Amino acid sequence: MSKKKEFKNKYNQLIEELQVKLVHMQDWVIENDKKVVILFEGRDAAGKGGTIKRITENLNPRSCKVAALAKPSDREKTQWYFQRYISHLPAAGEIVLFDRSWYNRAGVEKVMGFCSDKEYIEFLQTAPDFERMLIGSGITLLKYWFSVNADEQVKRFQDRINDPTKVWKLSPMDLESINRWEDYSKAKDNMLEHTDTNISPWYIVESDIKKKSRINCISHILSKINYEDIEHEQVELPERAPSDSYERPERSNFNYVPEIL
Repeated sequence: MSKKKEFKNKYNQLIEELQVKLVHMQDWVIENDKKVVILFEGRDAAGKGGTIKRITENLNPRSCKVAALAKPSDREKTQWYFQRYISHLPAAGEIVLFDRSWYNRAGVEKVMGFCSDKEYIEFLQTAPDFERMLIGSGITLLKYWFSVNADEQVKRFQDRINDPTKVWKLSPMDLESINRWEDYSKAKDNMLEHTDTNISPWYIVESDIKKKSRINCISHILSKINYEDIEHEQVELPERAPSDSYERPERSNFNYVPEIL
């Protein structure tokens, strides 16, 4: 067996095992009215979206939400900076995954000049206090930074250009990030210096290899949430009651979707 195939088989086995554990974790969160917030930050094309998909694809969407906010409206620009994120925070029994978060201010807004120096400095000073309040309210907060090297990022951008199902992921901001690699690096370093706290630390995910980063990140999430398996009663399907009074209407009475396969 080739190393590539061996790696793929191992990945498939591990991701399946981890996804089962995620379901157990969600059951525990719901059963115990816990509140979980997970932030996914990093460079464009670093693999955040793929990891989020693997986390959520087998979870109950009623209690596991993904918050991927668009650029702020004119009204939101006049609000307290954290205000528009607060409405997406979880209630009891919920998990919220932020595909980018309030840390936009420490990254793209700073680098692209979308905020003033005063707003930027104020964010770095107040973000730890904001997160301390979230944790004090009973929220479990995890923060992940996905790190990818410059050559791999460009390769992934090119893959998006060549894939008609992914080209929408490539924005002018993504292209500009290539020219501002060093600026983003400096912004990331400064962000970590000010917001990597004992109560709310950052965890760095090496993501040059996407599948490895998914496994590592999901495994770490499960290790940081002290959940227990919830026992459920065995589900048994009831016997279908016989019907002798129902007669199905003629198919010609309805509009059926044409079958092409």
